Amino acid sequence: MAETLINALGEGRYEAVSAGSDPAGYVHPKSIETLKRHGFDAGTPHSKSWDEFAGQHFDLVITVCDAAAAEACPAFFGTHEKLHWSTPDPAKAAGSSKEINAAFDEACFMLRQRIEKELL
Repeated sequence: MAETLINALGEGRYEAVSAGSDPAGYVHPKSIETLKRHGFDAGTPHSKSWDEFAGQHFDLVITVCDAAAAEACPAFFGTHEKLHWSTPDPAKAAGSSKEINAAFDEACFMLRQRIEKELL
């Protein structure tokens, strides 16, 4: 969700990529559904390891998962600012369909707020 939101809300100011230390192998369908419900085109995202980006230069590295924030990122060339936006993982939400949708909506809202406040 963060990749799509940053790229959409940044309107060309940023080129965001999303990756993780232990990728699931798929993008959760509720993430795509949530973005669409809020008017964002997620395109055709795929699950990526952050190892794919090792050795590349980034101006900013943002972690959104508390577990990932404590892990050592792969080496990225140059200096970069690191931010951590603690966001509950909606993929771990349990309950009714309505409760799960609410968890994804909340994550989307939290990320959007951080992007608008800290990046735009």
